[in-house]
Amino acid sequence: MSGTGTSDTTSTASAVTRVVIVDDQAMVRAGFAALLAAQGDIDVVGEAPDGAEGVEVCRSRHPDVVLMDVRMPRLNGLEAAQQLLEPPRGVVHRPKVLMLTTFDVDDYVYEALRIGASGFLLKDAPPADLIAAVRVVAEGEALLAPSVTRRLIAEFARRQRPVRRASRASTHAARLKGLTERESEVLELVARGQSNGEIAETLVLAEQTVKTHVSRIFAKLDLRDRAQAVIFAYESGLIAPGDQ
Repeated sequence: MSGTGTSDTTSTASAVTRVVIVDDQAMVRAGFAALLAAQGDIDVVGEAPDGAEGVEVCRSRHPDVVLMDVRMPRLNGLEAAQQLLEPPRGVVHRPKVLMLTTFDVDDYVYEALRIGASGFLLKDAPPADLIAAVRVVAEGEALLAPSVTRRLIAEFARRQRPVRRASRASTHAARLKGLTERESEVLELVARGQSNGEIAETLVLAEQTVKTHVSRIFAKLDLRDRAQAVIFAYESGLIAPGDQ
């Protein structure tokens, strides 16, 4: 559980991914910790029983990925995730956050994705899915369970008040104009849940070229990861809820 505390996600994701588990159920924490610690490329560097302590642990341990339960005492997962993803001035470390939930459609999860959580995972998912999820989130490579995540975000978009939706659509549409035609095509495919490899196949491009486009899209639109890119695509009107 030692570390320099100064490494960034880019450097550690390619070697050992540092993980903190935040869940109010001790057995869940223990089970997840044992499973992940058995992987040679994952190091569980801390645990916490609630959101408040989870934020404190993350501030000191500097994990690459945080497994964050949605519903907890003292400080729920959404509030804790927001503190980690939108840290106060002077705090430079921002881990990637993977929300844990027992519901596949949860209001907390909608908002968590909006503030920058990298995805969500059902607590009863198979062990292999948890391991894969941590690796995927650490790499920022693709959304977790694309079909489910896409459905969740589409449902979120439908729930937005018309005035609020129109305001966001206008703001986002203006930002879309800063993308090239190719970048807009890539963003649309990202929003449809495609991985970089699938996008490369669809557009007949090299996968590295797609990665470059995705990086430029994130930079131009000030997006943290693919989850935020999906939300942006829906809210800007680039694709509509229910599109296939």
